[in-house]
Amino acid sequence: MTRLAGLLALALVSSFSQAQYAGPAVESCRAYAKRELARDGGKAKDVVFEADQSLVIERYTRKVGTQFVSSILSGNGAIVLDGAPSIELAFVCLLADEKRPVFFEWLPRRDASPMAQCTRDQGMRANPRPCLETLLQVTETDLMQAYAMRLTDARERETAAKNESASESYRKANRAWLQYRDAECARRRGMSKFVQHHAPEECQNKYHPFGRGGRSTDLIVRIHNPGKEQQERDMNSYLDAYDTSDLH
Repeated sequence: MTRLAGLLALALVSSFSQAQYAGPAVESCRAYAKRELARDGGKAKDVVFEADQSLVIERYTRKVGTQFVSSILSGNGAIVLDGAPSIELAFVCLLADEKRPVFFEWLPRRDASPMAQCTRDQGMRANPRPCLETLLQVTETDLMQAYAMRLTDARERETAAKNESASESYRKANRAWLQYRDAECARRRGMSKFVQHHAPEECQNKYHPFGRGGRSTDLIVRIHNPGKEQQERDMNSYLDAYDTSDLH
């Protein structure tokens, strides 16, 4: 872990960079990433790197331990799966030269586009709606679980302190979130025809519009989990034990 942290820190201390790099290191690192996935038994259909302003190469020209590193390529990318949402991630790739990667690591990415997740696989591109609905359901489940756990924590603090200030503060914060959500949904109606078409459904959602991304790696596990519906029923029963009227 210490070694990995040190390698990733190199991207932060390098002094020379080129915006939207398009040289040979891109394909070298992409091929290296695909080999790593295949070696680890992954079922990836493809690996793609975003050709945007996040794709930069930073000159380093020093050793990391005994390994010489000439440059560091970083940016955003995705692991494309067959018939499932892609896994949207960031990455860092260390190179001995522009055609010889020596280290590659995927990193979390919180600003991933749901539309990109649902259209990278050619088979899903013509009809992304079911995929978008899946992403929305996953986000709903995450937020349900978060709400239930935080409300439980608040009530435990109330019991210890013999007052109800903790849960009331939490409910107040949740009401503020709902007001923000409704305003955001209204704003998105005017952004594009696609959003105009889907925004009413988003605003009916009790927790969160789908346009916020999510944990892609968790998503893939849950999509293929045959017990997902039962887990959701269990969670609904769990929430029924609490006062969730402020969610509606």
